[in-house]
Amino acid sequence: MTVVEAFGDLAELLAGMNPSKIVKLKASAGMAERVDVLVRKKKTGDISGEEIVELERYLALDLLINLAKARAKRILAA
Repeated sequence: MTVVEAFGDLAELLAGMNPSKIVKLKASAGMAERVDVLVRKKKTGDISGEEIVELERYLALDLLINLAKARAKRILAA
C-alpha cells in the first residue's frame, strides 16, 4: 500500500463520519501563517532541516484534509 492509498482510506473514513462538517474544515489562522512563513523560507533557501520536516508534515496534513473534503462532497452529492 502506498502513502497516497493509505491517506485515501483514512480520508474515506473521515468523510463518512460527518460529511457536512468535513467539507467545512480549514486551517486555523495561526497554522496558515506558519505554513506561509515556512514556504517563504523554503523559496529563499533560508530554511532549516527541522523546518523542512515541519513543512512536509503540514503538506501531508493538507493532502489528507483535501482528500477527505473531496470524498465528503461526493457523499453529500449522492
